[in-house]
Order: sequence, then structure tokens, then C-alpha cells
Amino acid sequence: MPGNTFGNIFKLTTFGESHGEAIGGVIDGCPAGICLDFNRIQQELNRRKPGQSSIVTQRKEADEVRFLSGIFEGKTTGTPIGFIIENTNQKSKDYSHIKEVYRPSHADFTYDKKYGFRDYRGGGRASARETACRVVAGAIAKQVIPEIKITAYTKAIGTVVFEADKHQVDFTEIEKNPVRCPDKKLAQTMEAYIKNIRKQGNTIGGIVHCIIENVPLGLGEPVFDKLQAEFARAMLSINAVKGFAYGSGFEGTKLLGSQHNDIFKEDGTTQTNYSGGIQGGISNGMPIYFDVAFKPVATIMQPQASINTKAEKVEITGKGRHDPCVVPRAIPIVEAMAALVLVDYYLIRKTQL
Repeated sequence: MPGNTFGNIFKLTTFGESHGEAIGGVIDGCPAGICLDFNRIQQELNRRKPGQSSIVTQRKEADEVRFLSGIFEGKTTGTPIGFIIENTNQKSKDYSHIKEVYRPSHADFTYDKKYGFRDYRGGGRASARETACRVVAGAIAKQVIPEIKITAYTKAIGTVVFEADKHQVDFTEIEKNPVRCPDKKLAQTMEAYIKNIRKQGNTIGGIVHCIIENVPLGLGEPVFDKLQAEFARAMLSINAVKGFAYGSGFEGTKLLGSQHNDIFKEDGTTQTNYSGGIQGGISNGMPIYFDVAFKPVATIMQPQASINTKAEKVEITGKGRHDPCVVPRAIPIVEAMAALVLVDYYLIRKTQL
């Protein structure tokens, strides 16, 4: 099963299943001598872990990372960094009802048909629990490039949208509410909306917005490895992601060229930033920003028609512990994947100087 490694120089390979003994990863290519703040790494995991509020899955996992190699006396040694996160709160019996049944819009059918076998416990390798490994690697990547500031927040939950100017967002408000929206009143509306959806046995999607500041000029490798292309690949590899748009995105199609062009100032910055900090696939020194769209969670607590492994029609109702909306917990995952892209291209750039 290929496809478990991300990156060119700074590489992350993850392993493990949702209901296995543990999940984990190996980071290769991390520079030596980086003094790691382990509390910051754990804080990033705490932002992603289940059970942190009433609007997410109530699976209780400490999500404590244990490093096995590549670190000595608190510093990276330049050798592979191995780590594991033990699974301590599996309830595999919650999934016995789908052993022979394919859940609509899940990976059950495609995994089974591709490999002829599947781990039905919580989705196995297809579970979003794997993303905890990405958060660990992303937290280390952030410490390799500390001058670059990566901030993501909830922009929309269903039809409830935060419309404020991205340049006037109060980042200090993001972690003060369980929805992770920087607007206090709108966050309360979003939270109530999610709780109402959950009572109906249903789920809802949303949009994560990410802003990256202090990006050095020159990151990106045209023509096929453009910076925005790698961001897109990174974000679309996250479970439940259905779309990616950077800069002006689809809204830019409504403008004329004379309106959309970013006019240069004498210092090389631009008066506007419809380009989203990237031109020709290369960072231009302006802030990078993009949206990531997440679908509603596929597991709903309502009866649905489906088929089983014998191609017979059946009815299925979701069981177990699931997020009514993945967006709040996806914030640190989006940041982590952005950090992995940036640290990789940062190191590639260093080899060219």
C-alpha cells in the first residue's frame, strides 16, 4: 500500500489504524540541532484530539506522543525521528454492524474492492485518526521555520459564514471558543447550529481559512511543483476535504483583469493580494491565504439505504462516536500540512543558494 509518505526533503511517513495498538510516524530529513519545545508539540495535538468539547466526537484519547528516535538531549540529531501515539480508547464493537456492509460515502467499498480486504474498525487506515501523526510532524516543522506564522480558523459552518476582512481578524479569539471562529458572537451561533444538527442525528460541513505570514520570497518549484499545487495536494489529502482555493479563488473569476492585477509598489510588495502570495508558482513575499472546504461527516445517526458485500440491499444506521462537524478539529491539521509544505520547500530552496 503506497501513498503513506509526504514530502521531498522533509518527509513524513505515517502508519497505524484507528483501532490498532497505536498510530505513528517517521520523519526523515529534519535538520540537526533544532531545539524542540515538546510542550508546543503536545499543545498542537491537544487542539486536534477527540473529546475536547461537546461538539466533537466523545472518544477519549490522551493523544500523548512518545518519541523513539532522532532526538537527543532535546535536540534533533538529523537522523529519522520515530514516534508513536497509543490508541487507548478503542470500541471496535461499535463497528461490528458494518463488517459486511458498506457505509455510504465512506472508504469501505473502495478499500474492499481495491485490496480485497479491509479493516472495518473505525475505518482502519482510512480513519481521520491518522491525521494526529501529521500534527506531530507539522508541530516540528513549525519549529524548523519559526519565523513563518501559520494561522487557520473556522470561516464557515454550513451556511453560517464569517465575512470579516481577513486583514482585521483577531487571532487571539480563535482558541477561546470550541468552534475556533475569531468572532465571539458568530462562534456561538455556529456552536448552536452544530448542536442542533447533532440532535437531528445529522452532520454538517464547513470551510477553514488559513493565513501564512512572513513567507520568504522564492519558495516553489515550477513547472509541476508550484507552491500552490503542493498546498492543494496537501490539503486534499486530509480526510473529508472536498475543495481548495487560494488567493482570490473562484471569486476572482468575477473580476476584470484591470481589477484583479496586483499592482507593485516600489519595495516589491503589492497594493492588493489577489494572487494570494504566490505568482508563477513561487512565493512573492506577500501573505499566503487559502480556503479548505470540508464535507459533512459521512456517518449519520439516521437510517440509510446501502449494500453489503454480497451486493444485497440493506439499511444501515450509524453507531459509535463521531464528529457532527469536523471543521473545529481540522484547524491544527490544516496548519500542520501547511507547515510540512513550507518546511520542505524552505529546505529545497536552501539547497539552491
